[in-house]
Amino acid sequence: MSQPASRSRATGRITLADVARHAGVSLMTASRALRGERAVDPQLVERVKAAVEALGYLPDPAARALASRHSSHVTVLIPLLSNALFVDLLEAVQRTLRPAGYQTLIGITHYDPLEEEQLLREQLLHRPAGLLVTGLERSEATRALIERSGVPCVHLMDASEQPGLHCVGFSQQDAGAAMTRHLLDRGRRRIAFAAAQLDPRTMQRLAGWRRELEAVGLYQPTLEWLDPAPSSIGLGGAMFERLLAQDPDIDAVFFNNDDLAQGALLAALRLGLAVPGRVAVAGFNDLTGSDQMLPPLTTVRTPRAEIGSAAARMLLALMAGQPVARPCEDLGYELIVRGSS
Repeated sequence: MSQPASRSRATGRITLADVARHAGVSLMTASRALRGERAVDPQLVERVKAAVEALGYLPDPAARALASRHSSHVTVLIPLLSNALFVDLLEAVQRTLRPAGYQTLIGITHYDPLEEEQLLREQLLHRPAGLLVTGLERSEATRALIERSGVPCVHLMDASEQPGLHCVGFSQQDAGAAMTRHLLDRGRRRIAFAAAQLDPRTMQRLAGWRRELEAVGLYQPTLEWLDPAPSSIGLGGAMFERLLAQDPDIDAVFFNNDDLAQGALLAALRLGLAVPGRVAVAGFNDLTGSDQMLPPLTTVRTPRAEIGSAAARMLLALMAGQPVARPCEDLGYELIVRGSS
């Protein structure tokens, strides 16, 4: 007859030893049965499963990772959860990893290199099977942590041919340049770049905008409007009003994110400014609602869901010790021209 379960004194958890006693089998047999090893008698497997159900036993993933030197979770570090861009990416990552038996543990860095370093140190204590990290720019300490850990790592949202690096993304600078060329082709000559948050990807878009204006002799430092505050619709409207009040000759504004550009279009409606007649407005990322603005917003569509799926597939290969044909996957971007330009 099975013995009553006794909870671990240290944690209050039902342990594998409790399951083994309840099922009347050895600890080793219980462990092998739960791992699905074929050598275990099917009747014993059923007894162990019945004990698990009766006791409400939940395996300890940390203990299992320590015992096997492997884990079933992947750490994903992203800057924000309030940005739909990263929500789309995370959903795609989970849809790809979960059927393969991996869970995702999410860390939010808030665009802070020190916070990213601390999060990574904490996550590595739990021996993740793999890492997905946003962007390529980080502190030397964090870079060294990733390298010394030996944990497979794929970088998201940027593309680089740097040896030894695995990444899935696109050229932020080229995308910024493409939007600027579009505005120049539409006859705009005084094109401002307005940005918030000022993370590394924003600064790459700025570099693309600057590159194109310098090529045609139209770049002026006063056309850069940079605010380190978090990006939002409200901030976009306020920036739009300020920059046109201080420089009425501006005939186009390229915002680094769609929420800023959406705020600018709402401000233009309040002020009675014709878009694109008086001033063209463009955004970036093609966020929800951009196609419903008045007028609909011209923007750059970024493949964040595709990036999440492709990065997760690449990480699965690396975790399995399989070769990766293309360490850098550049998924490109799409210029979406609508009524605001």
